[in-house]
Amino acid sequence: QVQLVESGGGLVQAGGSLRLSCAASGGTASSYAVGWFRQAPGKEREFVAAVRWGDGFTYYTNSVKGRFTASRDIAKYTLNLQMNNLKPEDTAVYYCAAARSWRGSAYARNYDYWGQGTQVTVSS
Repeated sequence: QVQLVESGGGLVQAGGSLRLSCAASGGTASSYAVGWFRQAPGKEREFVAAVRWGDGFTYYTNSVKGRFTASRDIAKYTLNLQMNNLKPEDTAVYYCAAARSWRGSAYARNYDYWGQGTQVTVSS
């Protein structure tokens, strides 16, 4: 059983930066994809970024390209999300997730394990 614990959320002004981390334990070596999703009030959970654990290949949803950088630290079993030039529309609860397969890594339904989420609030 994989456990994921996010940290690093908070309140920031528009244009500011935050760095989220997700610490994994309990068998992450078998996970093939790790991802970030977010959910704003009244909206569905949406894909932000995915990282292929083996080689670090990463892709992003269009709205965060050029502003967010996802990475993984194999030695520490940690997934990171560096968020720069934050906008009010980035306000949401951010979740990290792990999947046993890279296939369909942009879709929440394909992930097997989820963290508890961390709130990110961007003020205008």
